[in-house]
Amino acid sequence: MTTKTFTKTAPPAWLLAMWKEIDDKTFGKGFDCFAEDAVCNLGVADWHGREAIRNNLRQFIDRGFTALHDVVEFWDSPELKVFHGKVAMRFDDPGIAPVRPTMVHFFYMDENDRTKVKHWIGAVGPTGF
Repeated sequence: MTTKTFTKTAPPAWLLAMWKEIDDKTFGKGFDCFAEDAVCNLGVADWHGREAIRNNLRQFIDRGFTALHDVVEFWDSPELKVFHGKVAMRFDDPGIAPVRPTMVHFFYMDENDRTKVKHWIGAVGPTGF
């Protein structure tokens, strides 16, 4: 068994910068929080490398909706960061109603550089039943 101590705190600047890049559909420097060889598992996604994460998220977000991420809570430890939030999703098709699902993300930090995310695991939704 492994025990970790977490502190509930304000979200760090790097996390807010990453969400802003997604919300603004710019996908720039906010992704520098990832190690070059980071892995991202969002739902069924299995993306390897910072540029693959950036490019695949860009393709996903550009497929017909705009997202706006809100922080509900952030829990911090040196090795692992836990984020709970809501994402408002507004679709380009006016026939699809906006949704605001819950999301939870785990950010495992690089053991050689605690300022970089090595593995991102996240889940959003469901967006409907």
